[in-house]
Amino acid sequence: MKILLFGKGGQVGWELQRSLSLMGELVALDTDDQRLCGNFTRPEDIIQTIHSVSPDVIVNAAAYTAVDKAENESALAHTINTQAPKILAQESLKIGAWLVHYSTDYVFDGNGTKPWKETDPTTPINTYGSTKLEGEKAVINSGCKHLIFRTSWVYSARGENFIKTIIHLAQNREYLSVIDDQIGAPTGAELLADVTTHSIYTALKQPHVSGLYHLAAKGETSWYGYANFVLDKARQSGIKLQVQAEDIQPVTTDAFPQTARRPRNSRLNTRKIEHTFDLTLPLWQTGVTRMLTEIFEKNYDPT
Repeated sequence: MKILLFGKGGQVGWELQRSLSLMGELVALDTDDQRLCGNFTRPEDIIQTIHSVSPDVIVNAAAYTAVDKAENESALAHTINTQAPKILAQESLKIGAWLVHYSTDYVFDGNGTKPWKETDPTTPINTYGSTKLEGEKAVINSGCKHLIFRTSWVYSARGENFIKTIIHLAQNREYLSVIDDQIGAPTGAELLADVTTHSIYTALKQPHVSGLYHLAAKGETSWYGYANFVLDKARQSGIKLQVQAEDIQPVTTDAFPQTARRPRNSRLNTRKIEHTFDLTLPLWQTGVTRMLTEIFEKNYDPT
């Protein structure tokens, strides 16, 4: 089995290198690869790379994820999030390969309180969400064998993310304000990678599972609840924080004006993926605790 992975340098891509390498020969690329092309702004070279490798499975962990910058860089976001998946899907169909692609809860408008199902209407409220939705549609419409995983609030022990930012702020400030009206489930890149590998194994034997799935940790919280959980664990691990628990204040989204609108409801209903692939997804607290244990054991330094 040969697997071609795009976006190896990202949070999810790094974990995918670990999990996918157990399946067979893995060719993992990033934008700066010198031998083969992993740069989605060079479509002809991407096509050449696919046919040169001739993989059984293509996994796309690359994306334009700068939500605010996407409002002013819509053409680049469209190239990476829409056009590149379309090319991958078309080439996957030509060579008979499976395509694994990741998407986001940002394809929804974020209204209401119910977890989003795969069949719910998609009405993105920013450019990032729109380009990701169009990328999904391109993959589905191509007719290739595919697994699309929508996820949310991704974190890992590597790279920049909310967990590291909030610990750094708590070490240097006496007061913190954290948004309390956006609700979702923090989802580890490690979980995404492991479920991806499991799903590929199943898909190779049962092609009828091709389709779109919601993949996130179980449970829900706000960014405020998430921050408090992380900082409580930090204190228990002996990390010195300047801010006290009572000085962390919940605020609304409006307190932090941003270029791009954010969805208030990022809950994802995961019943379909759990049923199809015989999974029991963990609570978000489980993954966050494991990740925090890893970084604290490495003499954590947020700088």
